[in-house]
Formats: sequence, C-alpha cells, structure tokens
Amino acid sequence: MNHAATSTLYDVVVIGGGNAALCAAISAQEAGGNVLVIERAPHEHRGGNSAYTGGAFRIAYDGANDLVKLMPDLHPDELRNSDFGTYTKDQFYDEVIAMSGYRADADVLHTVVQESLPTMLWMTQHGVRFVPLYGRQAFKVDGKHKFWGGLTVEVSGGGLGLMQTLYKYAEKSGIHLRYATRAVGLTRTDHGWSIEVETEGTQQHISTKTVVMATGGFHANLKWRSMYLGPNWDMAKVRGSRYNTGDGIDMAINVGGVAHGHWTGCHAVFYDLNAPPYGDINLLNQQKNYFSLGIVVNADGQRFVDEGSDFRNYIYSGMGAKVLTQPGAIAWQIFDAKTSNLLPDEYRVKHATRYTSDTLEGLIAQFEGIHKKAVLQTISAFNQAVDQATPFNPAVLDGRGTKGLAVPKSNWAQPLDTGPFVAYAVTCGITCTYGGVKINPTGQVLDEFDQPISGLYAAGEMVGGLYYTKYAGGAGLTAGSVLGRISGEHAATLAKTKIKN
Repeated sequence: MNHAATSTLYDVVVIGGGNAALCAAISAQEAGGNVLVIERAPHEHRGGNSAYTGGAFRIAYDGANDLVKLMPDLHPDELRNSDFGTYTKDQFYDEVIAMSGYRADADVLHTVVQESLPTMLWMTQHGVRFVPLYGRQAFKVDGKHKFWGGLTVEVSGGGLGLMQTLYKYAEKSGIHLRYATRAVGLTRTDHGWSIEVETEGTQQHISTKTVVMATGGFHANLKWRSMYLGPNWDMAKVRGSRYNTGDGIDMAINVGGVAHGHWTGCHAVFYDLNAPPYGDINLLNQQKNYFSLGIVVNADGQRFVDEGSDFRNYIYSGMGAKVLTQPGAIAWQIFDAKTSNLLPDEYRVKHATRYTSDTLEGLIAQFEGIHKKAVLQTISAFNQAVDQATPFNPAVLDGRGTKGLAVPKSNWAQPLDTGPFVAYAVTCGITCTYGGVKINPTGQVLDEFDQPISGLYAAGEMVGGLYYTKYAGGAGLTAGSVLGRISGEHAATLAKTKIKN
C-alpha cells in the first residue's frame, strides 16, 4: 500500500458524512475551528443514512406559535386548517425514555429534548427548510388536518434534501471535505489525534487536535449483524447507506471508549420484498409502514402482529424483527378500498411489489408461496371479529378493535370487505443499530469508568444508550442534529485552548 503524509494540523476532524457529521462540522467552524470532514462514501453517495430517510424530525413545541418560528412561510390557511396540537418537552422525554424501558441515558436524552427546537431553528439559519408533515403524519378529521404520534414536521426534500442543503452550506463556508476516504485507525498523539485513512489504495495520517466520530452504526455489516443481532439478521435488506459498517465504533472502542447501549437491538421495518439488497438513492420509499390501516399475514396465512397496538411511528421499527421470524421471512400487507386511499407515497411508487384485484380471491391468487385457503379463512375470521360499533378515526387511538382473536387488532380495525383490494409483499429492511459507544451530554466519548476521553466526541447512530427495543419516529435525525451541533462546538472550543492529551 502506498503511504503519504499531511502537514496540516486541523482543529476538528469529523469522521462521517451524514446529518450528525455535517451539523458537527458547521458548528465547529462557527466556533472558530479549522474543520475537515472525512466521508467514506464517494461524492455521489455522500450523506450517510440521513440521505435515505423521509426527513421527519421529532421536536418539542408548546403550540403553533413555536412551529411558525420554525416554518415562517406557513400560510394562514394552513394554520386555520391544521390541528398541530402541542408536544411538550415532558411528553417528548417521557415517551422516549418509556420506550427504552427506562434504560436510556437520562442526561443525554434530556439534552436532546431540551435542545430539539433551538437546534432546528439553528438549522434554518443554514438553509434547511421545514414543512408540515401532512403526507405521513396527519389525517383530515372534521375538515382539519389532525397530526398524531408526536410528529408534525419534516425537511423539505426529505433526507436527501436535508443533506444537499447541509453540504451546500459546508462547501460555501469553506469546510474541507474529503470523499471516498475511509478512516481505519485512530491514535493519540502529543497534539491530539492522528487518524489513519485510506483513499484509493493510498494510506495517509491526518493530524488533528480533536475528533468527532459520526460514522453511523453497523447495520450494513453482515458479520456484525449475525454476531450481535442474532439468527436470520444476515438475511435483512439494508435500507440506507452500505458504508455504515461500524468503523467508528471500532476505532472509538480501540482507544478506550466503552461499548454501550442495546447491541442486540435495531431499527428494522417492513420493507419491499423485491427491493435491492442495499439502499438505492434512486429507489427510495421501499419501506411499508402503514400496516395499521390493514392486516398483515405470513406464508401460513396467519396474522402475527397486532397492527393497531399503537401509532405506527411508535411500533414500526420493530416490525422488521417480527417478519424475520416468520416462514421465509416474508409477509403480505392487505388493504381494502376503505383505507387504501389513506396510504402515503411509499405505497404508490412504481417499484412497489403490489397486487390489486376487485375480489379477495383474485388478490390472493396472485400471491406466491402462501397458504391461500388459510388467508381467506383468516380474513373471514378477522372481519367477523371487528367491533363496528366504535367509530373509525385514524388520527387517534380509536379503540376500534377485534374480539376473540388469538392475535387482536387493538385500534383501527376495518373489515376487509370492499373492493378493489390491494396488497404488498414485504420482508425485513434494517435501518440502523442501537449499540454503540457511551457519551455525556457534551458528546464526549466516555471510557469504562465514565470518564471523558479528551478530544474525542461522538454523535449520530454510533451513540449507544438512546434506544432500547423501541424507537420513536423522527428521534434519530433530531438526536443527530442536537448532539452533532453540541459536539462540534465543544470540540472546536477545546481545540482553541490547545490542551494536550
């Protein structure tokens, strides 16, 4: 391998190229740092997992006035015709920590919650535009868009638009950017840190006073998935970046960082059966997350989840694990005409594995590898079990459930009796992993004694200790932005003090 050296001593080197990394880089430069971003992916695939997301952000707000600050171009008609409600800091914190089984790092989570709205407002100063999440998180009830599940805003242009905006700002502001460069080693030095990188067969050492690690989790590392997540996880499709293989986690642990969080847990969803094995930025919307509007059956023709146990954005991240345990790791989501018109864009893309028919028999005849008679029996039993006396309201937990079924549906139960019918074949798509390294509220990586490793920070999906088993939709981008911004500023401030390790 060829070797090269650099004489530049950076104040802050950010390793990674997603939302958390760019927020760290921008924040570090604003704090006076000379900043370099090292992105493993080539230029055309930059943006990390963030580029593949829908772009929803979970933020704390006390009412529409807070949202107007964030979205100043909201039209008066939008305000009149929308019920944004409130989502207080206490609600945000209480929901996410409860979903972790009260295992989440309370101080780090508290920081994410408290700084969620201020950080989003900071992002708007750098060109990021937020808009109401009408398409995926609101249903029209009594003439008003009713938002549900603690989510009301997304980035204009989705995750890809977010990353394009952040990179545009970084380029304009003079932040140094290196693509197709993989960080493979990290070493303490007298001045701070030396980062060993590889670019097209050339090895180089980059000197810096501080480092912010934001390389994502290990969802694209088949070996690690098999080792840590368990059986069948080598069969999962990768929703996002193929470059998130745990490099940053490995490097941080090798210099004393402690492994932390839920290493056997991950965010994984119902995903199109025929989606490519890795995320393709030209074929987004492969996830199928609105199962709550219908039913889901496995290859034996049986339902295996309570599709209405909670709002979809509180339970969708666990569906990938459930479908992996089913025969063939495959399932079918089935809807009738009463709810299919409520399905969002992810169901309407041309590349969806979709089946349609005016009859249930005609629909199920098209399925391959399923017990077709059993499906019809399951649907018949389900239809008879629906409590039709309770009104259907998709914007609330309506209590319209089933009675007498081994696997109930707790909310939004509708008999499948009105054609045309539509179904989608799904498998498991893994989004991100929950295991990583431990940090404090300023983003410093901690060692096994909970002491900060001077000059080493982490943000984004490689941070362990925020999610255990369950995940609240939109929390990831928010946490990445908040902790990225804090880490970058803190790293640059430390660099300016010229403290030696």
